[in-house]
Amino acid sequence: MDLGLKGRKAIVSAASRGLGLAAARSLAREGVSLIMNARSAEALEKSAADIRSEFGVEVTTVAADFNSAEGRKQILDAAGDVDILVNNPGVRQVPTPYAKISAEDWRYWMETHFLSSLEMITAVAPGMQARKFGRIVNMSVSFIKFPQVGFAHSHAARLALSGAVAAMVRELMPDNVTINTVCPGLFDTDALHTNLHGHAKRGNTTYEAIVENRLSTCPAGRFADPSECGDLIAFLCSAQSGFMSGQNIVNDGGVYQGLF
Repeated sequence: MDLGLKGRKAIVSAASRGLGLAAARSLAREGVSLIMNARSAEALEKSAADIRSEFGVEVTTVAADFNSAEGRKQILDAAGDVDILVNNPGVRQVPTPYAKISAEDWRYWMETHFLSSLEMITAVAPGMQARKFGRIVNMSVSFIKFPQVGFAHSHAARLALSGAVAAMVRELMPDNVTINTVCPGLFDTDALHTNLHGHAKRGNTTYEAIVENRLSTCPAGRFADPSECGDLIAFLCSAQSGFMSGQNIVNDGGVYQGLF
């Protein structure tokens, strides 16, 4: 299926591995040139080289911290005008009882999962409006729909972003600029397995037991492949998806779309 994206240009953050890399690969397959960002220069360059070799698209790499103002400036300066923005903060967190979340913690997570992505959107959206095409995708988690104990700080920041863009997109859509929030569930990534090992250790159980428990919650009986999330993101960025703005929960092969 041709998504009508050949010749477009996209920023993808946290793109050296996991779901960020999956998004970059799916966009590259459609002929989109990329500005790939991650903190680790070595991993980033390897992933970028693989994409150039496989898909033949132009790839610019920016090794910088997306969650710092300086890092975001480096990304934007390298990118110039873009048609697609995939905001993926790429920061993991561990469960923290609400009483132990400090004021500094609250501010950190608001900066990481709300203000960082918001700054990127406000930087690129005016140009998208002027050119009458723009696709913005914010990476979140399915837990914003199904809150989990110990993640109040993360949930608050992610929900703040979803709420903000739900209002903003009403001003952007008349100029063919959409915003979607993708909320991945359990995907077969290094990050997932690192988290599962952590859950096993904290719960004084085995990794295998935790995996079995998590798989029991997946209707398909498996963890989803990262490419499924990447393909969803590419579709949401397609020329044909101009009517779509909302929250998309994707897990073990199934997708739920909730329009704002």
